[in-house]
Amino acid sequence: MSLTGTTFLYTLIVLSVVAVLLPLALWSRLRGPKPLRALGRLLMVLFAQSTAVALVFVLVNNENNLYDNWADLLGTGNHVEQAANLGADGTGGIALKRLPRVRQQFSPASGPGMGGVRVTQLKGRVSGVNAEVYVWLPPQYHQAAYRHHKFPVVELLSGYPGSAKAWFGSLHAVHQLQPLMRDGKVAPFILVAPRMNLLAGVDTGCANITGTVNADSWLSIDVPKMVTDNFRAQPGPTGWAAAGYSAGGHCATKLAVAHPDRYRAAISMSGYNDPIGERNSLAAETPALRRANNPYVLLREARTPPAIALYQSGQPGDGYEAATGLEQIAKAPTTVHVVYIPKSAGGHNMALWRPQVIPAFHWLTEEMGLLHGRAGGPTPRVRSTGGSRPAELASGSASPATAARKP
Repeated sequence: MSLTGTTFLYTLIVLSVVAVLLPLALWSRLRGPKPLRALGRLLMVLFAQSTAVALVFVLVNNENNLYDNWADLLGTGNHVEQAANLGADGTGGIALKRLPRVRQQFSPASGPGMGGVRVTQLKGRVSGVNAEVYVWLPPQYHQAAYRHHKFPVVELLSGYPGSAKAWFGSLHAVHQLQPLMRDGKVAPFILVAPRMNLLAGVDTGCANITGTVNADSWLSIDVPKMVTDNFRAQPGPTGWAAAGYSAGGHCATKLAVAHPDRYRAAISMSGYNDPIGERNSLAAETPALRRANNPYVLLREARTPPAIALYQSGQPGDGYEAATGLEQIAKAPTTVHVVYIPKSAGGHNMALWRPQVIPAFHWLTEEMGLLHGRAGGPTPRVRSTGGSRPAELASGSASPATAARKP
């Protein structure tokens, strides 16, 4: 029975109702010695409590797409077949252009918000990762006028713990963006969501760690190659961006800063720079790993400022300081767009990030020069702040006057 399936949810609902009715019907009717009656009543109470807790957990899990299946929840899933030493660039010396084309079979994805989304099981030839990847194609993809057109791509990264379905299910990405793409207000991006939770019970930090996991190469090499081999997708870096929330926001920024030859832009919502921001991150285990996977350090020490654009949103104590830190050290052609989110907007959850999807993709469309057939290129750097209400965040009508900025 699937952890996120409707059958399991309905079963828990029925069991919860039974757990309430059972003591009402049997509490005073139990017969036998007093200790036996006490044990029976205790079991009924425990049954009621356990079913209630299980039901609440499943509802929260389904709403936030934290765990995709039982293996994720129980910590028994492992999607790494090998983790060879791939070197500084993550290729292992492999000439990527000489690799044979990746041909994948796709099937319709199931679950809330997954309409039109397809899924495939990808065996990464470079990374050694074997995991699912979800792909959604924009409305224009199958239109005759676009039959020779190559589309830009956004790689959607979930937090930890988090399901690759989260952007579609919890953040309602397709529901929010499809009408805007159809009306020409947001560029027709191909949306790609690869699995992020590759090892049981730990966050990979999107890092390459020899002998453990090559998550960076999975996300920045294997997944993009699969997409460009199977769809009319623009190649990197011009046509590629990464977007994430929480740990996924950290990963999106790190991928763009570390690989400006693969990504043009990145969106981070409530992300962080130092991998130690996620206590279960493998990239936080040693000082060397922390430095190698800290976008602030990578950007500060880059010999040549990368030609990338970064969208960074956060609240005080939850992403804002990391965002302004990047803004302060960025040098042209690097641009950093900071959005301040006040504490009154909510906490570190989907309700905070959901209304940020549209303004972030508006920014990305403009930054990548994808409206009205305009060629790619950086736009002027604009410092912005968010409003205190979700409606302001979604509409982009927030102003500095509605948000008192903090250092």
